[in-house]
Amino acid sequence: MRHLMHGPQGLDSANLPTDAVEVGRIADAWGVKGWFKVHAYSARPDALFSSKRWYLEPPQEPFRNGFDAFDGTVVLKLSEAKLHSDSVVAHAHGFDDRDAAQALKGARIFVSRASFPSTAIDEYYWVDLIGLEVLNRQGLLLGVVDDLLATGAQTVLVVGFGGPDQRGERLIPFVAHFVDAVELSQRRIRVDWQPDY
Repeated sequence: MRHLMHGPQGLDSANLPTDAVEVGRIADAWGVKGWFKVHAYSARPDALFSSKRWYLEPPQEPFRNGFDAFDGTVVLKLSEAKLHSDSVVAHAHGFDDRDAAQALKGARIFVSRASFPSTAIDEYYWVDLIGLEVLNRQGLLLGVVDDLLATGAQTVLVVGFGGPDQRGERLIPFVAHFVDAVELSQRRIRVDWQPDY
């Protein structure tokens, strides 16, 4: 069941797109004119800026803390999103005061993957790498990308392998020295890596 409760006027019930990616959450109201501050999950929040339609869902338990602006999925139509002092702030149609923005505190933000900006050659969104098979130069399957870690100097692929009883992880630096090719259409990454490294 999807319905708005006593929340702001600028929300419409919606279905979450099948390619939706969670990109952040609304952290708090910002200022007095209906703007809100966003906690982005990426250091480069390009997806937040590229879409004029954000899909919101209520916070998950135990973080709901009395959240009652809406239930289910709603669409938020943005009028503006920008960087301000290393944070993302945004304003949406129908949000004219601090109370309206405050009602959304904690809401989870999703954006359709199709609306992400294009990447340059040899640049990838993490969401596109998760789930890819990782094979070495000898064609040996090393596992599947479960996650990525930002270590400061480089990004590291977290490659899971083995069954449920014997689950293991390989950490492979996602740098040109070790990564030969990312083949998104074949859902695989080819690497110069051995299983005993």
